[in-house]
Amino acid sequence: MSNLAPTTGGGAAAQTDGDNRYKAVQQKLKTLEQAMDLASNELEQLLRGMRMNAQRSEGLAVDIANAELDRKFVEMTNQVSVALGGAAVEVQKLHATAQEVSGLAHDTRRTHARLYEGLDTVRSGRPERAPRPGFFAH
Repeated sequence: MSNLAPTTGGGAAAQTDGDNRYKAVQQKLKTLEQAMDLASNELEQLLRGMRMNAQRSEGLAVDIANAELDRKFVEMTNQVSVALGGAAVEVQKLHATAQEVSGLAHDTRRTHARLYEGLDTVRSGRPERAPRPGFFAH
């Protein structure tokens, strides 16, 4: 049996507030990337466990058949093995998606830094306050 329990440490997602300042966006992207890395690692562990349990179930079905127990137990154990194998395929897809999102968050953070870090440096380094967005549109 596996010990599947939800974890709460270290995987908190970034808050989705209205703070769109450069450093806040960078932090949110970094938090998203770290959360997806953590999820990817946990999904990889889950995947290994599911595959191992599927193999165990398959072996158990063979053992049950060799012990000449009722055929329904062999069938039920085989169904468990097949179900675990199918679930493992879906977990593999989820794992790949988590890795992709992590990579995209990393790329987005780098692109955001390339585009806006200079502007943030200029705006943060001057003593005058910047006008609100839309001020010059009137």
